[in-house]
Amino acid sequence: MTIEEEFLTKSKFTSLVESTVSELKISYMDAVLHLCEKNDLEPEDMKKFVSPIIRDKIEAEAMALNFLPKQNTLDSAFAD
Repeated sequence: MTIEEEFLTKSKFTSLVESTVSELKISYMDAVLHLCEKNDLEPEDMKKFVSPIIRDKIEAEAMALNFLPKQNTLDSAFAD
């Protein structure tokens, strides 16, 4: 069954991403792209289905790979 064959929700997409990461031992970024490729979907169209949990995990991966600027969490925690 493809994504198009079922009613996709943010919760279902989160479960699909989590299971893909677990089964294929790939990153969250790669899992989202894999699901898009497998189901002939554009990554931009999936933005509305990415939960805050998955978004945070992708952001952490991107920062670790220097795709995004690293944030100084200590400074931001004490900012006025």
